[in-house]
Amino acid sequence: MGLVISLVFFFVVLTNCHKCVGGKEFAEKHHLKSNFMAKIHFLNVGEGDCSIIEQDNGNVTMIDICCGNISEKVADTVMFAEEAAKGIRGNFNQKAYPTNPVAYLNRQGIGTIFRYVQTHPDMDHMDGLDNLSKSVTILNFWDTQNTKQQTFDISGKSSGYLMKDWDCYQRLRKSQDNPKALFYYDGSANKYFAEDDNGVLKDDYLKILSPTRGLLKAAEEAGDWNDSSYVILYCVQGRKILFCGDAGMGTINHLLDKHKDDISNLDVLIAPHHGRDSDKDFTFLDIMKPKLTLIGNAKCQNLAYDKWNSRNLKHIQNNQGGDILIDIHDGEMHVSCSNKTFAEAYRREVFNKEGAIKNSQNPDYWCLFYYKSGK
Repeated sequence: MGLVISLVFFFVVLTNCHKCVGGKEFAEKHHLKSNFMAKIHFLNVGEGDCSIIEQDNGNVTMIDICCGNISEKVADTVMFAEEAAKGIRGNFNQKAYPTNPVAYLNRQGIGTIFRYVQTHPDMDHMDGLDNLSKSVTILNFWDTQNTKQQTFDISGKSSGYLMKDWDCYQRLRKSQDNPKALFYYDGSANKYFAEDDNGVLKDDYLKILSPTRGLLKAAEEAGDWNDSSYVILYCVQGRKILFCGDAGMGTINHLLDKHKDDISNLDVLIAPHHGRDSDKDFTFLDIMKPKLTLIGNAKCQNLAYDKWNSRNLKHIQNNQGGDILIDIHDGEMHVSCSNKTFAEAYRREVFNKEGAIKNSQNPDYWCLFYYKSGK
């Protein structure tokens, strides 16, 4: 069982919390020790998806976008305080206060996306793409060779999503330069995202596990594009993070059959299809055994919390923590959230301490816990 779940881990962190959960002394020590750091931003974007990877090689990879057309709202901290009194399983209602990824990138000082990945052609994964393309430089655009058609009403909307984003998607997937449209499948690799000049995997690399051409064809025949999703394994500093898009059972069975070693004993799982049940056979979790799963937003009755809880697998939802940040440096993995109230409730319930600790290197975030190197 992961160290963060064990009583021994809780005791160690409890007795050294001011140093070991992102405090100033801890952060400065590691800043001096190594310049190599990777960050995974799992954004709170309503019932859509958006992840940003700041790789320790300096490149930025962005996977999907949602809520890129909204104006952000200020959260009701009084209401959150009431929920915090109920413990970390309370409804922190962060879903009602989504993040605009374009505004978020600006706050983070990110002006260039080396690689944007459109996992599949559903609108909740490209909501705000037009705004993004006009606000930052995108160098490479990953897509699948799908043939999906999308209809809009006379006002240019489809279930609240905008035709301008679909039109932008069609332009980008035909682009030859800035961005360069690229179409990859299971097994694709090159030195820009996986290999060095000698064909050897780097320490910081992306591995494409899905889709296959067969999965894409099956998705087209079914008219359901979830199983055409990119599934990408990000490996860095000995850590394994799996991004699943909206993968359904067709994709999951492919992963179990062809990539069992790749998906075994994960450090972080970005839950497929936002963590919805979607009639999945969740025994795949017995293979993946993620130390931490990040779950997006959906109606409560559609989320499969029980599949993680019954296996004693740790998970955090956007609706609890808001935006989730994972810092990886020197093999250690530090987890923070943007919702201070949840961080306070977490520290009180898990470590029996009062008050949240600010992430000293990422001031918009509050520390939750960390995993030591090799743990």
